Amino acid sequence: MELKDKIVWITGASSGIGEALVYQCVEEGAKVILSARRTDELERVAGNCKCDKKNVFVLHLDLGDTEHVEDKVQKVMERFGRIDILINNSGMGHRTLAVNTPTAVDRRVMEVNFFGTINLTKAVAKQMQQQQSGKLVIVTSIMGKYGMPLYSTYSASKHALYGYFESLRQELFKDNISVLIVSPGFINTDVSTKLLKEDGSEYGIKSDAQEKGMSAKDCAKGIVSAIKSDCNHKFVGNYEIFSVYVKQFFPKLFYNLMRNMTKGN
Repeated sequence: MELKDKIVWITGASSGIGEALVYQCVEEGAKVILSARRTDELERVAGNCKCDKKNVFVLHLDLGDTEHVEDKVQKVMERFGRIDILINNSGMGHRTLAVNTPTAVDRRVMEVNFFGTINLTKAVAKQMQQQQSGKLVIVTSIMGKYGMPLYSTYSASKHALYGYFESLRQELFKDNISVLIVSPGFINTDVSTKLLKEDGSEYGIKSDAQEKGMSAKDCAKGIVSAIKSDCNHKFVGNYEIFSVYVKQFFPKLFYNLMRNMTKGN
């Protein structure tokens, strides 16, 4: 699949991987819809796009607001008439010990990462069924492959996305709609600063792992490359993506490493 003249809807487009995806898709010649909660940041990203501005559509979207999803899809259809690719990139996380995490935080993370994502996906998938074509992309995490200390509900939400989109892939095959699951490792963005703490405030510290991680630009290039291919799943990152195979083949070593990560917390 080439992206030139394709209609690409990107959530979480106001920063990080999402912002980098916008620039990469525009470079490929796509027409893009930018969605996130922060409209001012979306406008900034749109202003940075080097293309005809009629091919860039800023659309405010809060995945926690499930009542207006159909309206958002309708606005995109009115503007472009179709949706070729949906990149589900929005999400949020937390950094707390599981037993100390308030249920309100658990619910908020699941509401945005899982329920908000699948609600938008279902609405877009119905349009793609009418078109009899399309691609659904879900940006999960390597933490969707295993649990990690201090990120219990975040890991759970990413696990859930794996199960949902693996099932959806089979259901939509007959409609010529493909599903791509992308699992980034540690990407050098500010996402760790926005992790929720026990009291609901932001963590505010950029982790060392992310500081040393792959650039958002290189991550976006990897994702776009996977979109253009016919693959079902793609790991994107540096050496940390091999942790998935360590868990599979050396589970005792893997769990010892995970336990060591909670020391001092």
